[in-house]
Amino acid sequence: MNGTERREALSEEIRTAREAVSAAQLARKFGVSRQVIVQDIALMRAAGCPVVSTNRGYLWAVERRTERVFKVLHSDEEIEDELNLIVDAGGRVENVFVNHRIYGTLSAPLGIENRVQVKEYMRSITGGMSRPLKSVTEGYHYHTVSAPSEAALDEIEKKLRARGYLIEK
Repeated sequence: MNGTERREALSEEIRTAREAVSAAQLARKFGVSRQVIVQDIALMRAAGCPVVSTNRGYLWAVERRTERVFKVLHSDEEIEDELNLIVDAGGRVENVFVNHRIYGTLSAPLGIENRVQVKEYMRSITGGMSRPLKSVTEGYHYHTVSAPSEAALDEIEKKLRARGYLIEK
């Protein structure tokens, strides 16, 4: 196993571990010295792997996000503004869904978290054969939005309300 393969295996080992894994444990498992593991972890971090050191060993840093569902209503021309408002405030639009009286809940994943993705989404729904999902419920729809904190979600809610997009429950 070369260094690249070992670092890929290390990444998988740490990511799937239920608890911290020590450098000594990893060294035994991969048949290398503890120092090689420490160097591999440093290279992995430099490459963007979210590995953190604790006094018990290495853990995979899980991004902590909180979610909230917003019921909204706006025109097709306001879709881009709504999405930009959310991502500019630190939110990620996880999905869009509607509650159709006949078909039930219809949902589509979005995963939009920046303005570049908003532009790509807008290009995909304008000028095509398809209409936004909200069109089947006269514009009413929901978004599951995630953000790093409740405060960020509160700010997104405040901005949606100020624009008149938020439907109060």
